[in-house]
Amino acid sequence: MGGKAEKGTPKYIANKIKAKGLQKLRWYCQMCQKQCRDENGFKCHTMSESHQRQLLLFADHSAAYLDQFSRDFADGYCELLRRQFGTKRVNANKVYQDYISDRDHLHMNSTQWETLTEFVKWLGREGRCTVDETEKGWFVAHIDRDPETIARQQALAKKDKMEKDDQERLMAFIEKQVERGQHASSSGEPSYSELQRSNDEKITVNLKTKMLPPKAPMLTPTPHILDKRKSESVKDDYSSKRSKSGSVRDAEPQKKLSALEEIILEEQRRKKFRKSRKEISDDDSGDDWLKENIVVKVITKSLGDKYYKKKGVVLKIIDRYGAEIQMLDSGDKLKLDQDHLETVIPNVGRNVIIVSGPKKGKTGELLGLKDGGCLVKCKDREILLQYNELCKLHDTKSS
Repeated sequence: MGGKAEKGTPKYIANKIKAKGLQKLRWYCQMCQKQCRDENGFKCHTMSESHQRQLLLFADHSAAYLDQFSRDFADGYCELLRRQFGTKRVNANKVYQDYISDRDHLHMNSTQWETLTEFVKWLGREGRCTVDETEKGWFVAHIDRDPETIARQQALAKKDKMEKDDQERLMAFIEKQVERGQHASSSGEPSYSELQRSNDEKITVNLKTKMLPPKAPMLTPTPHILDKRKSESVKDDYSSKRSKSGSVRDAEPQKKLSALEEIILEEQRRKKFRKSRKEISDDDSGDDWLKENIVVKVITKSLGDKYYKKKGVVLKIIDRYGAEIQMLDSGDKLKLDQDHLETVIPNVGRNVIIVSGPKKGKTGELLGLKDGGCLVKCKDREILLQYNELCKLHDTKSS
């Protein structure tokens, strides 16, 4: 019986089992993407017409084929590293074994790298992975450069910095005061010596006290009418100070405070500062300037050159100081803080909105530039504003 084995026979099943697993690398042709089972099959393949045609194509554009194979191998390796291990540090050989477990993988001997060590060093030089060498071999860790991931990490870092509670600041202040007290005590510490005296020396104690002359009785003069009025006014000032401050410490001359009193005063000042910040946040005249439906420009380089100095429209305000913007050129949506954005000045005759200052929230028309500022017409009035006090409104018709 010649030709292929019939379906269902033991020979057919054995051939299928052999075809599923990995074969030897020396019997694989990368140009034709064909895996041979033995040396005779590989020899017959190299003598075939299709293989000779592929070799002629490779000879004409060898550099292009080699670069393409290298690029595909690096992309496949990094994609497996990102998908399976994330940003964890892992042995490079383990990732390579998982990569070649795929029957249709691209072999390394068809790339520009001869060994896995050279490939790992190339990943480190290109900045695609973080690599280091140990006694157990080379280790790699994927570097996530996704703009959303970078923005999320920056938002989390900013949130952690803002959530550092007052208790930690208070403990740091107490430790600083303790260190200051220890330093002062160590610098001015007195020296003690042992008491030494001879046996013949006598100790005498003088207990005589000096008599003081009797004090003369103090006479209380009758107050004059003007002095009486003056004393009453002083009393009124004292009572008013006490009613405002709740204590007489403000009326008394200041004295050197102890460490505990300094801590209490510092805590009172911090509470007062938080209260004033809360009043500012409740008012509309805060330092936030983001508004919906305005055009802004990205000024941070952390997202790469794709978004740097590009414009977008604000879709939604997030936590007052953040915004979700949609890029005008690509349509991508990003979440950024207002520190990473700046206002956009439109052409003359376009509509603008005032984002800061006393006229915050009002709209108008840009008349032109004058004296280093922008001249805006707002309700039949011309107002001269700075560049950062107004921003371009998004025109849905023109977009």
